[in-house]
Amino acid sequence: MMKKIDGVIFDMDGLLFDTELIYYESTQKIADAMNFPYDKELYLQFLGVSDEEVQENYHRIFQDFGKERVEEFIQRSYEDTYQVFESGKVPLKEGVLELLDYLDELEIPRIVASSNVRPAIELLLDGAGIKERFSGIVSSEDVTRAKPDPEIFKKALTVLGTNAADTLIFEDSFHGVTAADAAGIPVIMVPDLLAPSDEIKEKTLEIFESLKQVPTYLQK
Repeated sequence: MMKKIDGVIFDMDGLLFDTELIYYESTQKIADAMNFPYDKELYLQFLGVSDEEVQENYHRIFQDFGKERVEEFIQRSYEDTYQVFESGKVPLKEGVLELLDYLDELEIPRIVASSNVRPAIELLLDGAGIKERFSGIVSSEDVTRAKPDPEIFKKALTVLGTNAADTLIFEDSFHGVTAADAAGIPVIMVPDLLAPSDEIKEKTLEIFESLKQVPTYLQK
C-alpha cells in the first residue's frame, strides 16, 4: 500500500475504455474480407504496443501478400475502428467515473499515457466527456520507444511533476505493467483480455478486477 499519492497515470485502451474488443473485431472483419489468416491469438500478441510496432509486425507476418495489400488491410481496419469511435459507442470501463470522482475529492492530478495516437485519445476522451478531467496526455507521438520501454511513463512523470515513488499507474496490459516496473513507478493492474502471469503479478502493487475497487483500497 502506498502512503502518499501525488499523481496518477492512466493507460487508456482496455483500462479507461472497452476498446480492445473493438480493435480486434474491426481487424478480424477486414482480415476475413481480404482472406488474411488472422485470429484473436495473433491480436493478443500485440496487446499494449504502439500502432507503429503492430504495423511493422503485420508487414512481417503477411509479407507474402505484398506491401500494398498489407497497407490496405491496416488502413481499412483503422477506418472501421474509427467509425465505431466516432459513433460514440465505446463504453467506459466499470469504475472509471467513480475513481475520477475520488481523485477529484483528494485533488490528485492525473494524466493519460497511452500507446495510441493523440487524435484517437482525444476523440475517446471527448466523446465520454472526461477529457477535462485529465491535466495532460502523453501519446505515441511523444516518444520514440513504445511500451514495454519505460519512456512514456518517464515522460508522464515529467508532465505531472511528481516523484516516481509517489505516483501511481493504472494499467491493463503486460507491456504496460512491464514499462511501469522499469520506470520504477508503482502500478495497479486491472486485466482486460489477458489474465496476468506470475511474472507480471510480481511487478504490480495490486491486481483488481475493476477500477471500482480502487477507491476502497486507497482509503485503507
